[in-house]
Amino acid sequence: MDFSLSDEQLALQDTARRFAREVIQPAAAEFDQSSEFPHAIMKQAWELGLSCVSIPTEYDGVGLSVFESCLIVEELAWGCSGMTTSIMANDLGLTPILVGGTEEQKKEWLGLLTDETFRQIAFCLSEPAAGSDVAGLQLLAEKDGDSYVLNGTKCWITNGGVSELFTVFATLDRASRHKGICAFVMTSDLPGISIGKKEDKMGQRASDTRVIHFDNVRVPTAQRLGEEGKGFKIAMQTLDTTRPSIGALACGIGRRGLEESLAYANERKAFGFPISGFQAVQFMLADMAKDLEAARLLTLQSAWMIDQGLRASKYSSFAKCFSTDMAMKVSTDAVQVFGGNGYTKEYPVEKLMRDAKLMQIYEGTNQIQRLVIARELLKE
Repeated sequence: MDFSLSDEQLALQDTARRFAREVIQPAAAEFDQSSEFPHAIMKQAWELGLSCVSIPTEYDGVGLSVFESCLIVEELAWGCSGMTTSIMANDLGLTPILVGGTEEQKKEWLGLLTDETFRQIAFCLSEPAAGSDVAGLQLLAEKDGDSYVLNGTKCWITNGGVSELFTVFATLDRASRHKGICAFVMTSDLPGISIGKKEDKMGQRASDTRVIHFDNVRVPTAQRLGEEGKGFKIAMQTLDTTRPSIGALACGIGRRGLEESLAYANERKAFGFPISGFQAVQFMLADMAKDLEAARLLTLQSAWMIDQGLRASKYSSFAKCFSTDMAMKVSTDAVQVFGGNGYTKEYPVEKLMRDAKLMQIYEGTNQIQRLVIARELLKE
């Protein structure tokens, strides 16, 4: 067991940290207020090799491990979790290609993400009536000759309004549940695809979240990922792989909350003394630190297991569930440490609290994570 990072990993971590401090954090409040998408910052992250990091070197990618991607994500999330969600969503979107694609599909579609043109790819799984219940997809894919015709709606799609590529999950038979699901890769400008409203969210407002409509969208059979009916497995393998990064994102929020609270507690005085001298505040800071450390260890352990090819469903759920609950508690306590100031937009902790709430919901609610954990335990 070795907890040290290599020189290359330390350099990667430092690059992400400097980008977060010099580029993301100074712009975070502005994009949170306007809810505009930070196109230029997304492109800068891609140019630095901080986006699409999971593409293997044989397809001209940087080929980072899940462990290394978590190092990047925590640093970026310290600056703004909304922007980080949009940066890391590219790896979520392309993972179904890595999991289910043929060699030809990987060369073609991953090549579009590594050539000289900056492109983004969105993961289209959630639907109005199928969020946690992935097997209940209603987007219908009907076979027609050498194509499939897609009809239905996706919702809560990260980067849905700014992506040139989509990985899309649809069902051949709405009554067949997980057995009929297929995965596809396509461009976002196919006839019949229309981008719906941009969600006006409580937090992570710099991230573009959309409804996407499919109206008789024709997709060639050659763009199906894996065999018919294997889409559910591809989706689950994708989420198992990407959940440690959600844990890392939560750690970034938690670390920022702790750092802001420590600095403020040393500066703010009450009854003639810095509030850091009061045990009630000290205990809050201590809980923040211990829970953050535990969350980071769970996250990196699950990432390491995936990189080793080990079965990690339970551990990915440990990391996602514990870390995101931690981020919510730490950010809420940070607002408490700041008192009335924490409730105003003049200070950064209210944004951390709004951003953290989404962490308990997306990529599988924490209630679903507990179900996964319980089922894995009962199999043992």
